[in-house]
Amino acid sequence: MSEPANRPPMLAVRDALDILMGAARPVTESEIVATLCANGRVLAEAQASTIDVPSADNTQMDGYAVRSQDCAGGAATLTVSQRIPAGQVGKYLDAGSAARIFTGAMIPDGADAVVMQEQCTANDDGTVTISHAPQAGEWIRRAGEDITSGAVILAAGTRLRSQELGLASSVGLAMLPVRRKLRVAVFFTGDELTMPGEAPGGQLAPGAIYNSNRFTLRALLENLGCTIADFGIVPDTLEATRATLRNAARENDLIITSGGVSVGEEDHIKPAVEAEGRLNMWQIAVKPGKPLAFGEVRRDGGEAFFLGLPGNPVSSFITFLLFVRPFILRLQGVTTPVEPRAFAMRADFDWPKADRRNEFLRARINDAGGLDLFPNQGSGVLTSTVWGDGLIDNAPNKLIARGDTVRFIPFSELLH
Repeated sequence: MSEPANRPPMLAVRDALDILMGAARPVTESEIVATLCANGRVLAEAQASTIDVPSADNTQMDGYAVRSQDCAGGAATLTVSQRIPAGQVGKYLDAGSAARIFTGAMIPDGADAVVMQEQCTANDDGTVTISHAPQAGEWIRRAGEDITSGAVILAAGTRLRSQELGLASSVGLAMLPVRRKLRVAVFFTGDELTMPGEAPGGQLAPGAIYNSNRFTLRALLENLGCTIADFGIVPDTLEATRATLRNAARENDLIITSGGVSVGEEDHIKPAVEAEGRLNMWQIAVKPGKPLAFGEVRRDGGEAFFLGLPGNPVSSFITFLLFVRPFILRLQGVTTPVEPRAFAMRADFDWPKADRRNEFLRARINDAGGLDLFPNQGSGVLTSTVWGDGLIDNAPNKLIARGDTVRFIPFSELLH
């Protein structure tokens, strides 16, 4: 089926992502925060170590520090001359002696190997019998083996996770420079929307639905570390939509809406954005989620970005994961790859009905290592997003037969 003559053709998913990535202007302001409080933030400046890690040669094992030449025969009995726990500095190790040593402790001068305790027998007379001929350097972590002083350990634009925070703290970085948090405004259109807890007696009025998108989108934004300005449910009028866009644009970097981006008489997002700014993109060849809008809303001294998501809850969820998430990460200043990894997996189902759009099917990994498909792929079936482990990225006009290899994107790649 072709598009109507007065409407531009739908954009391919790849083309839509390229437009978003090309338009993203990262926030430039930064602040200094405690490393303990920097989880999820984006590093504003590269960080270098001022120390070697390890700072000195140390042992990887509990055991005995020895001179390897004293144990060259494979069976040696040595005098235990000292005991070295982690955090203490041992004395020089004389020939013919061994030092009881514990993981992480510094290797004493004179020793050149560690023999693990499982290969040693402690004797009652203060000696130890070594039943192994160690090589020089065995079980020793060398100074600077992990990090050398002056080395850059974290690049600017790195999104800080537990691993990066551990690395920063391992070289003594108590504070880190990070980009300021992205400010995101959200609002939801639809006179049929009701918040949980607001229906009299718990009974929805005829035609009313609960506003699940508000909960889903706020949680997704919280996962990404955004500061959220929630303008709630906006009446289905052009005037109310325009006024909310103006208010939301004043102090926010990005405005996200849900609903009202289709072409019905009660869908006011498109004309409102065009009146208050401009639309650069509208309608993507993706299923679910075709009516996705991207543009800018004017404000004094500049513009706020705008992304309008569909109102159907699964469509809203999936378009956020595919398009909004990578866009937000770029706005936050992330310079590493932001698109999710996909994995080749076996389809344990048939999909005999191809669509002209790029489909994203909710699927779950089964015990046999293949993928099962949720039976109802409708755009309003939120249970599929809870049941599933991720999305099958199915190319336009592609059928799937049981046993085929498909492209699977786990939710773990998409939610943070």
